[in-house]
Amino acid sequence: MRKAAATVWQTVRSVRRRLAADLSDLREGQWRLPSLCPGWDVHDVLAHLVDTARTSRLSFVRDLLAARMDFDRANADGIAREKRQDPQDTDDALKKAVDLTRTPPANLATRLVEAVVHGEDIRRPLGIRGSYPEPAVARALAYQLRTPVSFGGGRERAAGLRLIDRKTGAAWGRGDGVEADAVDLLLAVSGRPVARERFSGTGAGRLAAMPAGRGSGRR
Repeated sequence: MRKAAATVWQTVRSVRRRLAADLSDLREGQWRLPSLCPGWDVHDVLAHLVDTARTSRLSFVRDLLAARMDFDRANADGIAREKRQDPQDTDDALKKAVDLTRTPPANLATRLVEAVVHGEDIRRPLGIRGSYPEPAVARALAYQLRTPVSFGGGRERAAGLRLIDRKTGAAWGRGDGVEADAVDLLLAVSGRPVARERFSGTGAGRLAAMPAGRGSGRR
C-alpha cells in the first residue's frame, strides 16, 4: 500500500513540475484562454491546482463548511485564494507546491485524476502536448468509471460502453466499443470535450457527444 501511494505521489510531483515548466513563458493573453474545464480560464485552473496541492483533509472540511457544503463555491473560493495578480506568480506557487503530498479525504486516485485532467484542461487550449505515465492514466480512468458524476466521476457517461485503450488494449466496461488513447477516454468520461475523430468504434459518437461538465474540479 505504501509503495502504491509513493508511486502516485511520484507521478503527481512529476506532472506538476512539467506543467509549471510548460507555463513559464506564456504570453499575457494566453492566461485568459478558456480551458477545457467549463467556466474556468487557464489561469483559473492553475490556481485550482495550487489550491488542491495545499489542501489537507482538515482544510478541505473547513473550506467546505465555509462554503455551506457547496463544492463549486468551495472551488471558487480556493481559486480566489490562490490566483495571483501576475499569473507567473501563480505558476511560481505551483513550483513551490510540487512536493506537497496533502490530500482531501478521498481516494488517492483522485490526485492522478486532478493532475492529468487539469493538466490537459490547460495544455490543449494552448496547443501544448502533454505526456503522462500510462499506468497513472489507466488508474485515473478506472477510478472515474466507478465514481458517479455527482462525486466528480464519470460512471454514467460511460454506461453501456466498452472503452478500449488503443495503445495497450486494456478495456473497461461492456457495450458498444470505443477505442482511443487512454487520456482521451479519461477526458471524455470526466466531462471534457474531445474531438470525435480521436475515437473509433460503434460507441464513439455517443461518447464524443456527452455534455461537458466540470468533473474532476469538484473535489
